[in-house]
Amino acid sequence: FSFCLPCFPSVADRDFGTTSSGYAFSFTEDPETIHMMRRWEGGDPGVANQKSPTCLLLTPDLRFHSFGFAARDSYHDLDPEEARHWLYFDKFKMKIHSTSDLTMETELESVSGRRVRAIEVFAHALRFFREHVLKEVKDQSSSVLEGNEVRWVITVPAVWRQPAKQFMREAAYLAGLVTPDSPDQLLIALEPEAASLYCRKLHLHQVIDLSQRPIINGLDVEGPICLSAREQLRRARHSRTFLVESGTGELWSEMQTGDRYIVADCGGGTVDLTVHQIEQPQGTLKELYKASGGPYGAVGVDLAFEAMLCQIFGADFIESFKAKRPAAWVDLTIAFEARKRTAAPGRANSLNISLPFSFIDFYKRHRGQSVETALRKSNMNFIKWSSQGMLRLSAEAMNQLFQPTINNIIKHVENLMQKEEVKDVRFLFLVGGFAESPMLQRAAQNALGRNCRIIIPHDVGLTILKGAVLFGLDPTVVRVRRCPLTYGVGVLNRFVEGRHPRDKLLIKDGREWCTDILDRFVSVDQSVALGEVVRRSYTPARMGQRKIIINIYCSDTDDITYITDPGVRKCGAITLDLLESGAVAASAGDNDKGSAIERREIRTTMQFGDTEIKVTAVDVATGQLVRASIDFLSN
Repeated sequence: FSFCLPCFPSVADRDFGTTSSGYAFSFTEDPETIHMMRRWEGGDPGVANQKSPTCLLLTPDLRFHSFGFAARDSYHDLDPEEARHWLYFDKFKMKIHSTSDLTMETELESVSGRRVRAIEVFAHALRFFREHVLKEVKDQSSSVLEGNEVRWVITVPAVWRQPAKQFMREAAYLAGLVTPDSPDQLLIALEPEAASLYCRKLHLHQVIDLSQRPIINGLDVEGPICLSAREQLRRARHSRTFLVESGTGELWSEMQTGDRYIVADCGGGTVDLTVHQIEQPQGTLKELYKASGGPYGAVGVDLAFEAMLCQIFGADFIESFKAKRPAAWVDLTIAFEARKRTAAPGRANSLNISLPFSFIDFYKRHRGQSVETALRKSNMNFIKWSSQGMLRLSAEAMNQLFQPTINNIIKHVENLMQKEEVKDVRFLFLVGGFAESPMLQRAAQNALGRNCRIIIPHDVGLTILKGAVLFGLDPTVVRVRRCPLTYGVGVLNRFVEGRHPRDKLLIKDGREWCTDILDRFVSVDQSVALGEVVRRSYTPARMGQRKIIINIYCSDTDDITYITDPGVRKCGAITLDLLESGAVAASAGDNDKGSAIERREIRTTMQFGDTEIKVTAVDVATGQLVRASIDFLSN
């Protein structure tokens, strides 16, 4: 999670990531200072970022126990039999991205196999961060901070659809960050957009330009560049503050009006790409192509490692081990994570990964043979067994684990660069935790370095956190966005013989109508400016009607005419509450002929240019606001 607190005295940002999460905040009276979160207790040796792993531990009776390093360590210390009754969740954000029919009832499965509603897991995590943030803000502020004085910002991948964004908002309501009556106190920020805002502030000494690093015989002479970034973080940790100068950084001064650049947010679960164009002199940004990406994050390397273990020891054994020894399985994934971070191109020596004793013992009981025998029979020559209880992965083995994920990333960026709107980009900014990987850096420079300059901020893992604080302070910087989908509603139009199919004919009151025609609100990849609105008017169908419910349909393409066309799906609903607005009473009290219903007009206004779709409505006859809501989770 990324959380940022722009406060009405403060702004708090939470970067809620697949693998790690954190927060930062700023005070509106001193917006140029961004405060990073306190250092967490625990942590992995050699890892220099200030985030906490996105893992949550619940007690057997479903109460919150701990989050982050504390959750991971507590779960590790549980007795194996006892651990089977506890609920440990790791990398659970990916579930929201991969679930096509996300609702408030969607469940998550813990490592031990027990299930709980996903909204409750996310609310527990957000509540944990809320308490940490408010305590730290209170410690740094001389005045008492009220909850309604904080603007919260939660970051999500740009490729997330509306149901996932609404899900995060509902989890924030459940966690008590804000109330549904004060929705503007919570902003949903798109992760690559946040990174883009931060990159505008960078100076040359704060970035690494891959095009300026010498390469000899395919090897980087200066070594893995992420080490210098980590070293800089270590030196900066004593202050935990970051100064943002007004205006833009030196790197930005090289760019001119109309210049284009790509931000690739390479995180744990997803890779998120956005393309921006600079608008001067106001310094605002315009999105040139709809957000794209996919599940190509660092977790892909973890899954490749698990697949390799299944190939060696058998998928049935790995599944059994995960179920019977869940804490030991977590230990094994942590050991791999630590070695994964040290993998680099050109590395000659093998990487050692410790196998938990319970793995070795469990395998012998389960299979009746040793781990060493299994390795030998697998014919995987690039993986050896060490008598010290470790798997020795050769450089070739690590390369095989990384390549499928990295190839997906490179291919996606290359395809994006071929789009007409994206041609002639000057810069590619690599951000996110996976961007620290020398394996990804080298592949990006080799494949893409001829087309543009590839820039990596020193604090690459914290880029989104800092950018989200900037977004919270000024959410209008991105002035134009592209629609990810075509949205509309089904309507009746006059039936035209020869144009409309006969199976769509409806005869009502002697008139011929064509049903299921899509009334298009916006089209896929359409440019929509911030504040630009779409208006439609609706009338109650009968006397005393309490609500109007309008189903919303969407499609990945714009080549559609009817809501029944292939690829069109119902994705949500707009609800207009006539009871609260007084429209019901007014309609019922006019006359008995129904003329009042014909005159009763509810004018609905929708905004598609923000990070979330918003709707408002007004009763034209009375001028009163009508309670309007849009729901993508009850489909």
